[in-house]
Parts: sequence; structure tokens; C-alpha cells
Amino acid sequence: MTDDLLDRPTVHALLADGTTVCVRPARPADHEQLQGFYEEMSPENLRLRFFGVSRRSAAMAADRACAPARPGYRALLAEVDGRVIGLAEYDTGGETDGGEEGGAEISIAVADGLHHRGVGTLLVEHLVSAARAEGITVFTADALSENHEVLRLFADLGLTTSRRFEGPEVRCTIHLDQDDTYLSAVEARGRAADVASLLPLLRPSAVAVVGAGRTPGSVGRAVLHHLRSGGFKHRLFAVNPGVDSVLGVPSHPSVAALPMTPDLVVVAVPATAVPAVAEECGKSGVRALVVVTAGLDHTRAQALLTACRTYGMRLVGPNCLGVSNTDPELNLDATFAAEHPRPGTAGVAVQSGGVGIALLDGLSRLGIGVSSFASLGDKFDVSGNDMLQWWESDGRTDLALLHLESFGNPRAFSRTARRVTRRIPVLTVDAGRTDAGRKAAASHTAAATRTMTRQALFTQAGITATRSVGELLETAALLHSQPLPEGPRVAVVTNAGGAGVLTADACAEAGLVLPPFTPAVIDDLLAVLPHGAAVGNPVDATAAVSEEQLTECVDRLTRCSGVDAVIVALVPTAVAAATGDDLVRAVTAAPGRRARPVIAVRLEQDRSVRLLAAADGGTIPSYAEPQAAARALAHAAKRAAWLARPVGVVPALTGVESDRARTVVADHLSQLSLARLRPAGGTLDDGGWLDPRTCADLLACYGIPQTPWAWAETEDDAVLAADRLRGFDGRVVMKAHWPGLLHKSQQRAVHLDLRGDAQVRAAFRDLETRFAGLMTGVVLQPLADRGTELFAGVVQDEVFGPLVLFGLGGTATEVLSDHAARLAPLTDRDVHELITSPRCAPLLLGANGNAPVDLEELERLLLRLSRMAADLPQLAEADFNPVLATPGGITVLDARVRLLPRRPQDPYLRRLR
Repeated sequence: MTDDLLDRPTVHALLADGTTVCVRPARPADHEQLQGFYEEMSPENLRLRFFGVSRRSAAMAADRACAPARPGYRALLAEVDGRVIGLAEYDTGGETDGGEEGGAEISIAVADGLHHRGVGTLLVEHLVSAARAEGITVFTADALSENHEVLRLFADLGLTTSRRFEGPEVRCTIHLDQDDTYLSAVEARGRAADVASLLPLLRPSAVAVVGAGRTPGSVGRAVLHHLRSGGFKHRLFAVNPGVDSVLGVPSHPSVAALPMTPDLVVVAVPATAVPAVAEECGKSGVRALVVVTAGLDHTRAQALLTACRTYGMRLVGPNCLGVSNTDPELNLDATFAAEHPRPGTAGVAVQSGGVGIALLDGLSRLGIGVSSFASLGDKFDVSGNDMLQWWESDGRTDLALLHLESFGNPRAFSRTARRVTRRIPVLTVDAGRTDAGRKAAASHTAAATRTMTRQALFTQAGITATRSVGELLETAALLHSQPLPEGPRVAVVTNAGGAGVLTADACAEAGLVLPPFTPAVIDDLLAVLPHGAAVGNPVDATAAVSEEQLTECVDRLTRCSGVDAVIVALVPTAVAAATGDDLVRAVTAAPGRRARPVIAVRLEQDRSVRLLAAADGGTIPSYAEPQAAARALAHAAKRAAWLARPVGVVPALTGVESDRARTVVADHLSQLSLARLRPAGGTLDDGGWLDPRTCADLLACYGIPQTPWAWAETEDDAVLAADRLRGFDGRVVMKAHWPGLLHKSQQRAVHLDLRGDAQVRAAFRDLETRFAGLMTGVVLQPLADRGTELFAGVVQDEVFGPLVLFGLGGTATEVLSDHAARLAPLTDRDVHELITSPRCAPLLLGANGNAPVDLEELERLLLRLSRMAADLPQLAEADFNPVLATPGGITVLDARVRLLPRRPQDPYLRRLR
């Protein structure tokens, strides 16, 4: 076994109805149970499986599945409560690579009474993932033509499938290419199963609180009080062996003693008692737990999660604030927040209880309210990904707010977020941007993430990332109340020149644009504004402007084709007070007829953001600071731009030899292991940097353009190599090499512009003398032409997967740090943004009258680098620096690649955390 199932022999996943199932390899000890699994099948089920009914079929099938491991064969079981409910197998006939055609025979069996719950489909998905890791490209299966269920299973997988009828049998061929169609099909099945599994958690028909005591300050009592005072519509119980009732709620000595099994149990007992309570809940048939208790050590934490997986319970927490669902038909508030959340349309999921309280309070104060809320705490199970899928399908949520300090499966989260954020805005606080913040997150959740990888995920998924809780609420207010701007062009209107200047500065700093008005627009505005008004941008309507005049001015600007949004900056004046004009009412007069967003800035406002009631029933966001208004509008403009972009695709590449690349990598790691090499600065477990020849072979597998080069280990070999390379322009470069050498320039291990044999010999002797005992040889290359020096690279993040970096290269690359990053695999849109994001982008596009570099070839280089990173999980790090970019082409002048002995993992395989 070469995939993740080897390291995690037991994987838990969800069936279509939300039931938790264990998927694991069959073992010799399973023989008796497997034979019983077949013997309990109806004759009809056996006939469809074995094409006939025989007393020996069950024993033979169990013999095959439980035999010792053999090349090219795999059998996976599905279990619920320790009972086998399904088995799926593939067999290549003994060929470890799938035979000449890369194929394997597949068979599936599901227990009677458990069809149509997704058991077979889930097992096949796991077999597909395992087969791909072993180089198998095709499944074949024989079925009776009347076996409609298995034929439908194959047809609905999302993989390319063909059928050939042979009398009463059908020969099915299933191609295992993992394209977007297949991933979307897996997502759809996963989403339905996930939402079904969350119903007992977020729409329970009965709730019990374990640990609801008589002490007024206890957390359990506070949760029970919230459930009762919030008007929970269904059955409510307390579990406390010492009392008959708590807060008027019937109390029972244990979960097992309850008159009915609750869907949801809130656990608020000391950490030492949590595992036993979870075990009791599982045995009683409880479907979901919210564990608010903190301070579980590793042993108790593992026992809690084991109980949840064993009995199929979804878990929020531990160390959390609780959950709520404000649906008026439910009124679930199982939290110990200070106040009940106001019903509304914003979904909220947080890891920090403190942040959760702040968001609940802020959304309630703004009038946006909350549809459902989950404080994820230590996030053992239910995650932000789960909540996104819930909000996507609940029919109530139109805004999603997240505060996540860690990610369990970022690539799966990214796919979910890309889909969800096209329907509703998804906002987050970018927590842990600094070293201090990352350390705090790590100590709080034991899982800090790198800033660049997290920002790449947010950018690619279309998530609106803010820098604080306040900014999150400010942006949510705008996205909730106003249409998205079509672009970044802003018109600023004010009744005080100074406020207009401050707002204009804030817009420019936020990346927004204040375009000059056309003469026609200027004349149009002057016709409605008082004498003395300055109609530039900002528009200074003066303190003399009336409510009617300001209303007309704002209306005309919202109809102007050169304006995407209007910010109205107001200050209270004695003039308006004397005339009785309410200038704020001019802003809120009729937002429904305005096609573009209108935002107010009121410098005297006591809160950072408010939502002002409008005449037509809508709302207008009002900010106390111009910077807050500009930031929120900039976020809205970025979201509009992201939505307007076409969905990217991963382009097909020619000349890629993935299988040969995998062989190069496997051979290198094998040799490293056999030789027990320990590279400088590392250990065997750290893998090692490729030597120049192996590195060049690997790059050639992906068609990555490299400058001509030669390897030499002696002075005479260096001279001969230089003579061959001088055919290019007569000058060569010599670079020393030894395992572990990273920064050649800093080590002064490079000689440039060598002319003639004498200079080559002198350079070699210099390097050989200075690096005696280290240097294993030298690399010679022609002296490169002039051009722009760039950097391209990959870092394999343990959590996020491969990250592709791009930016300015050369010796100053680390000092200037002008880099952008995107998660692999890159789409065509990702590559375009990667090239245009760094500050050096104008150099590539032809700044100062210079010709642009070969952008198409640069895009191809990054796509090939992305493909290499996606193909090879062993690729720990790749560093192309410099990459020479000219109008005539793109060439890698220096490349370093480091490998680690890692196994491939499928980030899109359906499984619970």
C-alpha cells in the first residue's frame, strides 16, 4: 500500500444519510465476519454479486479478501458499529503497475437493506484514490445487465465510463482520470452527506445538557438557561444526578436514564469526566455533541474523538462557546454568550470564543443578525468547511463570517469556498499574520499556518480577508446592505472640504480611484448644487447645501457611467440645523432606485459602523472614519472583480513525462536511503538536494527550459566543457557544487565571464582550493544575455500542500522579498495573477518603453513548475533563481530541488478529520 491508507488504516467518512462509517483494509482476522457478511445476503443479492448462488461463494470471497497482502490487490471494508456493511476490491492480476494497460478488475458488495445509502460509492472512491497512487489508470467490472444499482453507481461516479454488452452481462470500463468533473461529483456527494450529518447538531429535536448544576456561575447552567430563555421549541433535558430539576428543566441522573434519546448533548463537565460522558452518549444513540469543556489532555482528547467516531456522533469543540440556530421554528441557543444572538442572515463560525462573542454582538447591533453560529474551539471534528456547506444549503444564510486559526484540509476547504463564495460573500479575519500572532495561534490551537499560504488560499478562493474583527464587521455591513460596485471608481461628496480631502486620501490608500468628471457631469452637478460649490472629485457641496440639493447630487452621481460608488462625507453644521435640513436623510432617501452603492461617512458618529434605515426599507452603511468606509468599499470592489473573472482551468501541458519523473524521484530517494547519506545541515529524514545532473533530468521531464550546461570534476574536464559551451558567445560561468550548497553567490562559489582556457583553469583551481573536502565538481554554463532576473519556486507546506512562488530574482531576491504565491495546481487565471501581482510586474509588461518579456513562455514555465509540484509530493522545495526573462524567451539559469521521502495523499478523498 502506497497511499494514505497505509499510514491511517482506519478512515472515517459519511454516508449519504449522514451516518459515520469506518473504511479500512480487510485483514486476515476479518475472515469469519466477512464470510458471515456474505452468508447473510439474500439469494438475489448473491446472484447479482457472483452471477449465481453457491454455498462456497461466501467462503471463497472471504478467503480472497483476507489472504495475506499481495501485489496488485486491495480490499476495503465499510463498517458501522463494528459490523461489516460493504466490501470493495480491485485486482490487477499480480501486476503492481496495473498490467500492460494499467487496469484492474473491481468488484463491490453491500449488505442487504443498506443499498441507496452510498456505501458502494464511498468504497469505490477510496479504491480509486488508492489505485491512482499505485499507477492504475483503469477499472473494469463485469455485471449482470439487470444489476441496475451497480451500473448506476459506475455511471454516477463522475468518471468516464463505457459499457459493452455481452449477452446477459455488461463489461464496464472506468477511466480513473481525476478531472474537475469527478471532483465536483465527489464534492456534491460529500456536501449532501455532510449536511445530513449536521442536522442533529443544528436542527435537533431534543437537547440535553450534561453538567447543568445548581451553581449560578457554572457553564452548564448558563447553557441550559440560554436554551430555556431563548425559547427552544423542542424537548429539553438536564443531566445531573443530584437534583430533580435545574431552572425548571427536568433533570435525570444520566444520559441513559433520559426518557428519550436526544439528538444533541452539550457536555459541560470537568475534563476528567468528558470521555466517559461521550462513551455513554454514543451507546445511548446520541448523534451530536457540543463539548464546551477545556483542558483535555492528549489521552482524554483521543478518547473523546474515538467515542465520536465509533458511535457516529458529530462533535463541536472541545473548548468552545457552543452553537446556535435562530430559525424561528427552532430557536436553538446552546451557548453561554452574554446575550441571545439576533435572528438574521449571517452565518458565523469561529475558533475563538472571544471573537465569537464580539461578532455576535456586532451583527446583532448592526441589525444583520445571525442565521446559525458555531464556536469550533479546538476543532476536533466540525470545521469551517462543514459550516460553509451548511450555510450553502440552509436557505437562510446570505453572508458567511469565519475566524479560523488553523486548517485541517485547506485544499478541500478552498474548493468548497470557491463554490460557496460565488453565491454568498465569505469573509474572514486573517489571523496570525505576524510572528507574534502565529505563535499565539499555535499555543492556542496547536496549529499555526504560514501567512503567504493562507493569503494565497483566500485570494484563490475569493474569500474576503480582513485584518481585524472591526474591519470584518465594517465590510459585512456594506456587503449586506449595498450592491457590489462594478469597479474601483469612487465619487466623494461632502459638505465640508476637509472631510472630503480625508476621504479622498483614504480611498487612494485603499487602492480605489477618484476619476475626474467629464464636462457634462460637471455641468449636471453645478445645475443642482448651491453657488460656490466645487465640482471636482471630491465634490465640495459647501455647508449651504440643502437636503434636496444633496439628494439630487447623489442621485445624479449614481447614474454617472464613470462612477462605481459614491461616498458622502458629512459633518454637522449650524447652517443645516438652522434650515431644518437633514443631510443624512439625503443619503438614505431612496437607495433602492440607486444602482450603485452609496456609503455615508459621519465624523461625529459614536460607533465605527452603523446601518441607517432608508426610506424604502433598505439600509445604508455609515462609518465614523473615512478609512473604514474606503477599506470596506475596496473589499467589495475586489469581490466584484473576482466574481467577474471567468473560472480558471488547469491547462493541459504537452511534453510532460510524469511517470519518468516519479522514477527519477524514487531512484534518488532509494539511493539516498541505501547509502545512508546525511546532507550538510540535515538528516536522512530530511531527504536531500538533487545533484545537478539529477535535477536537470527532473526538469527535463516537465519541459522546463534550462540554459546549456556541463558537469566537470577535474580541471581538464572543465576546460573541455568550456570549449564546447563557448560556441554560444565565447564566455562561460563556473559554479562550484557540493551537497548542501544553497547560496553560491554568498559563498563566493561562482566565477563569471571566463574567457580562454587559462581563466577556466585558474577559476577551477581557486574553487578547488577554497572548498577542499567539500566540492564534488563544477557546473559550467555560457554567460547569459542581459534580461530581467526572476525567481520561481515551490514550497511543499505540510498542511496546505504545494505553494508556487514567483517574483523578482537574483542576489537581492530575499532582501527585496518581492514575491507572490498561489497554491498548486495553478489555473490559467492563477498564473496570470501570479505574474501581475509582484511589484516588479511593470518590468515584465514593458515599462519605460522596453519590450515586454515573453509572457506566454513565462506562464508555461510556472504551469510546468506547478504540475511538477502537484505530481510529486516528495518535492519539498524547488528554487529557480535566477530565471532569465527576455522578449525572446525564458530560461532557468540555476535550479535547486530538495526531495523528502513522502507518500502521496489525496486531499479530495472523502473522510472526516
